[in-house]
Formats: sequence, C-alpha cells, structure tokens
Amino acid sequence: MNNSYVPVKAEIIEVIQETSSDVDIKTFKIKLVDDEKMDFLPGQFVELSIPGVGEAPFGFASSPLERNFFELSIKKTGLVTEAVHNLWAGATVWIRGPFGNSFPMEEMEGSNILLIAGGLGLAPLRPLILYMLDESNRDKYGSIQMLLAARSSRDFIYTRDFDQWKEVKNTDIILTIDNPEEGWKGRVGYPHIIVSEMEFDVNNTYAVLCGPPIMIKFVSAKLVELGFPENRIFTTLEMRMTCGVGKCGKCNIGHRYVCIDGPVFNMAQLSQMPDEY
Repeated sequence: MNNSYVPVKAEIIEVIQETSSDVDIKTFKIKLVDDEKMDFLPGQFVELSIPGVGEAPFGFASSPLERNFFELSIKKTGLVTEAVHNLWAGATVWIRGPFGNSFPMEEMEGSNILLIAGGLGLAPLRPLILYMLDESNRDKYGSIQMLLAARSSRDFIYTRDFDQWKEVKNTDIILTIDNPEEGWKGRVGYPHIIVSEMEFDVNNTYAVLCGPPIMIKFVSAKLVELGFPENRIFTTLEMRMTCGVGKCGKCNIGHRYVCIDGPVFNMAQLSQMPDEY
C-alpha cells in the first residue's frame, strides 16, 4: 500500500463479539483484496472507510507477524463505528495506511516490560503483546507483567487470549475490575492503586499504558512517583486522530500532530506538550 491518500478494497472475513456489557466492542478480521499484504508495526493505525458514511482511524489489534489478515477492535460510539458494527463476514470496507509511529520494540529489548491497559486500551497493546510473546521474540525481553483493567468482568476484551498468555514463560497477568462482583476471582480496584503494590526494577522496566485519558494520567503519575524515568513510560493518543495525514488539524497538540508525530509518545515528550492531551 503505497499511496496513503487512496483507499484499497478489503473484505471482512470474521467478526468477533468481544464484550457482553452495554459497551459494545467487536473485533473485525480483515483481508486486503488481490492478496495484498498489510505490513505494520505495533502502535500504528489505519483509516477505515465506508462509502456514503465516512472514515475513521483505528489502531491495529493483531500480531504484526501475521501478514494474511489484520484485526481492528471497534467500539460502537458514533456514525462510522455503528455502520461498521452492522457489517458481517463478506462485507467490503476500504483501508488506507498504515500510519504513525510504533512502540520502541528494539529499544525495549533486554528490559522487563510492564503493560497496563484499561478496557479498549488493550487493543493497541495487543500487537505488542503478541509480538513479544511469540517464541521467536520472547527471549529478547525480560519479565512481562500485565495489569489489565475493565469496568466489569463483562467489559474485558480478548479473554480468549489470557490463558495462553499466562502459559508463556516469565509472564504474569493481573486482572482487575472497578467494583466487586459475585464469583469474581481477580482483583478489585483501579490500576494506579494496584500498580503501587506491584514489584519491579524501575530502572530496568519499560511501562506501556493505554486506556481512558484519566487512567493514563493517574497511572503515569503513579509510575513517576514510584521512580520510573519519564522516557521509559509510553502511551498512545490515537483517540484524538481523524485524517491520519496531518491535514485536518484535529489532532494538533501544541507543535505536534498526533497522527504524524505519534500516536505513540513517552511521558518525557508529553510533559513538553499542553495539558489538553
């Protein structure tokens, strides 16, 4: 895919219902027509369009090592997302991309990894997780800890992956929900509280966060308080983007455009930007 302004035709080959709550999230497995391949890096995104409806950006949610298809996890929130949610296997969509920068996989090699996700925030982290947990890459990283949060047990996405991830060596997953539930065996509480109870070497750990803006602010502040260097805390601001090529201006923050300079930033970079992010 060479021209970032020209969409290419793609087909939805599977639709997976992720949540069973009133927060409606589906994962769409998509394949480009004519056997074109989608090469992307964890953290990047594409623009998906439906003619006559509109276009919107979505981060990749599948492994970058899988080139025959890619996955997008989409929450029904507006015009375009509702139209996508009404599609099923066999439907046609149009794709531009990939766009944006990526999580620094090479920079993080040799270090421990802490991944903290809230709700749909796990979607842009999943390509990074699948990349690092792949047997061809697992030895490049130290321990991998995941703190996965959701409003309720019915709001978690990718629950089909959790058992498999736990089986990978030196990998640990903590699941937490906001309020107690009958039969729930995981943690209860907000991520910034639970992370303060975890143990890690702050000078040899990279933290990657994604979730609601309020969660990112509280968790990043807690990590800095615990001694994490700001340049070792990464997040993604993809929720701010629209056009993907820096033309519409909607993702402008100070002197940066999220779709071009990001969507991945570390906290040292964000500390130089206006608080509006």
